[in-house]
Amino acid sequence: MMANKNFFKATTGLIVPVLLIALWQLSAAMEWVNPHVLPSPLAVAQRWIAYLLPQVPYAEATGSWLGWLFSGELLIDAMSSMYRVIVGFLIGALLALPIGLLMGASPRIYAWFNPLFQVLRPIPPIAYIPLAILWFGLGNAPALFLIAIGAFFPVLINTIAGVRQVDGIYLRAARNLGASQSTMFLRVILPAAVPYILSGVRIGIGTAFIVVIVAEMIAVNNGLGFRILEAREYFWSDKIIAGMISIGMLGLVIDLAVTKLNNHLLRWHRGLEH
Repeated sequence: MMANKNFFKATTGLIVPVLLIALWQLSAAMEWVNPHVLPSPLAVAQRWIAYLLPQVPYAEATGSWLGWLFSGELLIDAMSSMYRVIVGFLIGALLALPIGLLMGASPRIYAWFNPLFQVLRPIPPIAYIPLAILWFGLGNAPALFLIAIGAFFPVLINTIAGVRQVDGIYLRAARNLGASQSTMFLRVILPAAVPYILSGVRIGIGTAFIVVIVAEMIAVNNGLGFRILEAREYFWSDKIIAGMISIGMLGLVIDLAVTKLNNHLLRWHRGLEH
């Protein structure tokens, strides 16, 4: 009975996508839409498979079965995008985390830095593209710079909020037990702020994935964003949609992984189901 319940719960989320794909295929089969503007799901699937399959010239050049296995254009682009997302996010998050902890714990430091960050925070990372290219040229460096900016502020704001929202009861109890400032910070404030920090991490990774697509359309010559822009120039709408689906699948995998990590790290948190 429990297995049937879990199966039903897992498949419920597939109902709406399947219905939408069926309606999409019906519209294409009945020629209600121009296939050059919106190709059928079957055409997109065929293009996605062709996008995934290894490119023979590159595979032959590598001279090994590993080179053949990992030489598909989609795999190369996906790995390039993932590399930029991970590295750019780590740069932004590792800068934001200590600054957020200090700003949350110290009203003086908060007063010094908050006006600056409140001015910079509303500026979208895309607005930095001309400066990023001017400062770093083309390649991975400007893309990593833009992704780091996109990831920085969600982690920063959530870290500050987490530290400032620590229940005063915990702080008073720690003081009454004679805890030092460092012990209070490491054993009380930081653990209590972890749920907020992890929420910022999840938002920051999502933002990083959005920014990487835009950055790849401007500054690099590979990646999923670059390939979508290339397909647009040749009016390959099926490849555009195939690239978009690939982005969505990667985003889903990343979100599921981050959610699983959050649940593992927050096993102790009240109200979280085991």
